[in-house]
Amino acid sequence: MDDRSKGLVLAIASSVFIGGSFIVKKKALRMSAVSGIRAGMGGHSYLKEPLWWVGMISMVLGEFANFAAYAFAPAILVTPLGALSIIVSAILAHLLLDEKLHVFGWLGATLCVVGSIAIVLHSPQEKDIENVKQLWALATEPAFVTYSATALALSVFLITVLVPRYGTTNVLVYIAICSLLGSISVASCKALGIAVKLTLYGDNQLLYPETTFFAIVLAACAVTQINYLNKSLDTFNTAVVTPIYYVMFTTLTIVASVIMYKDWAGQTGEQVLMETCGFLTILIGTYLLHATKDFGGDPSKLHLFDPSARATPPKNSTPLKGHIGLGTMPSGGSKDDKEDLDPEAKPLL
Repeated sequence: MDDRSKGLVLAIASSVFIGGSFIVKKKALRMSAVSGIRAGMGGHSYLKEPLWWVGMISMVLGEFANFAAYAFAPAILVTPLGALSIIVSAILAHLLLDEKLHVFGWLGATLCVVGSIAIVLHSPQEKDIENVKQLWALATEPAFVTYSATALALSVFLITVLVPRYGTTNVLVYIAICSLLGSISVASCKALGIAVKLTLYGDNQLLYPETTFFAIVLAACAVTQINYLNKSLDTFNTAVVTPIYYVMFTTLTIVASVIMYKDWAGQTGEQVLMETCGFLTILIGTYLLHATKDFGGDPSKLHLFDPSARATPPKNSTPLKGHIGLGTMPSGGSKDDKEDLDPEAKPLL
């Protein structure tokens, strides 16, 4: 099996583990609420439920697989496949939690699968990297340095100038910060993953200062990214946050990867076009899944795009915590189920 195939398998496994973990943990939260104070009201009885720990283990395995996938396959393949975790969650919720998928939900899931297949069939092969020095040379090329400096400058501007003014009224402010820093964190994650892979193959790359630098950049960007994603999920409707976050994060991640790792070098215009069409198809499917999740035949329940759409958490509940992985997306149930979500779920990478 070549590296690209390994990365593909790991990316799909990541989506299955992460998507399944939401449903397993939610099932455990409902079970624990029968005999104790529910999580949304500040209870912690779910910690005594073995099923909740199964869900946590599944999430950790999914995040590990996601991290490993970047070491074997280009980000242009791995990142868009994060949408598959939403399909897994939606189908398992339909089967296990009685949260029925209507026709728009099934259509959205089908579009996500079709788009994913298009990307898989036309994505490029992973470039051969022999050591961290090569990665450092790619990271310090003028084009990527310019991109990174621009992304960091824009993030600082957004945080210091726009967040105080518009952070709680326009979802694009928080999500732009998440996406800009997320694109850098994915580039660093891929570099770190390759270093770990080469080390496991017998060529120790962990002693190089460049490896440490990539790890520091990854940690700093990811922590800030997670912080502002949680703010957006706590402030705005999940059905609005998720599709916007997906398109901005995935687009900027692909741009950063194309600049640093030259993912499109050697590809034909037709292949690039098909990858773009696959990405847009996934975006439409994701929007349908989220914008119509509470539809139930009632047009008034459609979540149409509104950048100022506010979240309405249940009274006395704790703020909704989002989950983010590098290439996965925040996943939320219907608005009636928000208080079932784990308020202590710490986002992993």
